[in-house]
Amino acid sequence: MILPILQYGDPILRAKGKRIEQIDDRIRELAASMIETMHAAHGVGLAAQQIGEALQVTVLDVSAVEDRPSTLKLNGQDTGPKTAMPLVLINPEIELTGEIELGVEGCLSFPEITGDIERAQSVTIRAQTLEGDTIQIEASGFLARAIQHEADHLNGILFIDRMRSAAKAALSSRLKRLQKETKRGTRHQEALVSETTL
Repeated sequence: MILPILQYGDPILRAKGKRIEQIDDRIRELAASMIETMHAAHGVGLAAQQIGEALQVTVLDVSAVEDRPSTLKLNGQDTGPKTAMPLVLINPEIELTGEIELGVEGCLSFPEITGDIERAQSVTIRAQTLEGDTIQIEASGFLARAIQHEADHLNGILFIDRMRSAAKAALSSRLKRLQKETKRGTRHQEALVSETTL
């Protein structure tokens, strides 16, 4: 099921996700809907907060990205990033490695807004799969950037928080406008709900 993606200004985007203690049908259905929503929006990652669930689960799929290479080791084995996608990461723990580099990022919760963000070139991540297995991923390049972006979401950190102050200042009017639109949309939804529940 394709779900609405929350936009900047919604307080759930600032919530730290709760650890998932039991991987049940609800979590599996949520992950499937997140993958479908991410693909429909032409995104490469989506965190549970972005669809209104403050949980430690994110999905990624960089297989369509041709111009920004990635490497991936899954449990110590070299794996083509395309063959491992989409990835579902539950309760991920991330360790940053490698040099820091600047790269352009966008976010499905910030339509048409991008910025240069500093990220580690590579990461090691341990997470659970939908089957409950623990996996270890070593990633570099674009996949490492996407993993860091999504891991931030799971902790209530947004990519604008990592922008240099001058870049963020240049976007301030667009960010304020997006916040206002989000608040207006939320009020409108609340009004509709109260009308239908009377």
